[in-house]
Amino acid sequence: MKQTISFLDIFRRDFLLETVVFVSGALVMIYEIVGSRILAPYIGTSTYVWTSLIGVILASLSLGYWAGGKMADRQPELKYLSGVIFLAAAFLSVTILLHELILTMLAVSTLGLEIKSILAALLLFAPASVLFGFVTPYAIRLKMLSIENAGKTVGRLYALSTVGSILGTFTAGFFLLPFVGSLRTLYLITGSLILLSILLAPFKMTTTNLFVVLIFISAIGANELYRYELFQTDGLRDIDTEYSRIRVFRATDKKTSKPITALSIDPLSTQSAIFADSDDLVFDYTKYYHLIRHFKPDFKQALMIGGAGYSFPKDYLRQYPEATLDVVEIDPEMTRIARDYFRLRENPRLKIIHEDGRVFLNNSAAEKYDAVLLDAYGSLYSIPFQLTTVEAARRVKNTLKPDGVVVLNTISASEGDGSLFLQAEYKTLASVFPIIYMFKVKPEQLTTKPQNFIVVACKSVCPSPAKGGDQQINNLLQNYYQKPLDLTAPILTDDLAPVEYYNSLAQSAAQK
Repeated sequence: MKQTISFLDIFRRDFLLETVVFVSGALVMIYEIVGSRILAPYIGTSTYVWTSLIGVILASLSLGYWAGGKMADRQPELKYLSGVIFLAAAFLSVTILLHELILTMLAVSTLGLEIKSILAALLLFAPASVLFGFVTPYAIRLKMLSIENAGKTVGRLYALSTVGSILGTFTAGFFLLPFVGSLRTLYLITGSLILLSILLAPFKMTTTNLFVVLIFISAIGANELYRYELFQTDGLRDIDTEYSRIRVFRATDKKTSKPITALSIDPLSTQSAIFADSDDLVFDYTKYYHLIRHFKPDFKQALMIGGAGYSFPKDYLRQYPEATLDVVEIDPEMTRIARDYFRLRENPRLKIIHEDGRVFLNNSAAEKYDAVLLDAYGSLYSIPFQLTTVEAARRVKNTLKPDGVVVLNTISASEGDGSLFLQAEYKTLASVFPIIYMFKVKPEQLTTKPQNFIVVACKSVCPSPAKGGDQQINNLLQNYYQKPLDLTAPILTDDLAPVEYYNSLAQSAAQK
């Protein structure tokens, strides 16, 4: 009697391992990209974070390749590969459950950013990555029929894994992060691993398997409940965009005790805030952008690089009804958030350009603006390096009118190791602009502790920082910082701009 072979039988015989290799290749890349967003609110998004994450995951995969190959030779059975994938899901469930606790502890520690990044990657992403590494060598061993077809088998499975990784990369960046979110993408990865393990071998409701499933369900429940509680108490909205992970929340301004809505992309600073009952500026440093009316009294057209919550652009339009403002904000979602939560409204005198600030400067017309205001930040005090260099300064100078001015917000100490970025940026601007003034936003703060320093650079002649008849401006001018900087740090260039290193030192100084 002829035996009927079902589609499922054919699939399991001819395509099962290929599917597992392809899907696991996609999942590991999604896992790596999502990892950066999981870490971002606690230790930032600097190159140190990416370097640690990529390095740890690659090392873990290498260990998995080696261990998986050895195990496959000893126990070449589907059920063992199924068990490895299921164990990876277990580790991911623990990551989902404990990531807030682990990352909070690391964020408040006094460790350097490099150590924090490596520890975070090791604790949260290394265990599952080792098990991801088991998959391809194990699948190769199970598919190997003879020495004659070894090369073809290895090549086909590695090609499938790589194609899966490519698909996973684009899926994570173009779809999952902006539309699903980082944490819920981890749910999907974990659920996919559980389904893959069941596909490889029948699922048995053992105590261990049930425990893993319960951890997974508990992790999802705990995180969703935590997010709901934060929304209820602080109005927290956790939003993943193409460029960053943004948290919008309610808080109380420490200086005035008034309720505010704030926006943050890292654990150490708040990028924007507005009062619930007024459009007055919340942060003192933003008031220093009004120095343009002292150093360039006849300004009519200004450029601001960095929008975030658009707090200063709104104040600019309100205070200067005859002036126009172009704002370059790289993230369109940031602008949408400003409209939804920070009362940004359409205004014919406000033009918003969604583009990288340096790219915009490179293509901007010469002598177009009376003033350029720079307030673009990545995370943890870090200005995007391409806006800090001498080449960027030259582009800024080119776009200014002959007597135009630049107002730049920096976060740095002015003495000690934490001052290296301020030294380097001051020296870089001084190599391009003939006149530079600097203002310390909090004059009472120790010079070895990072804070906002406002740098004003003039393209040609401009007024001195002497007080005049404008009391608001006089309050700012009195914080003119005249103490000489060390200036041992080299000029920043497109080729060499160690911004993350300098800011790592500044963070260490802040925690001493």
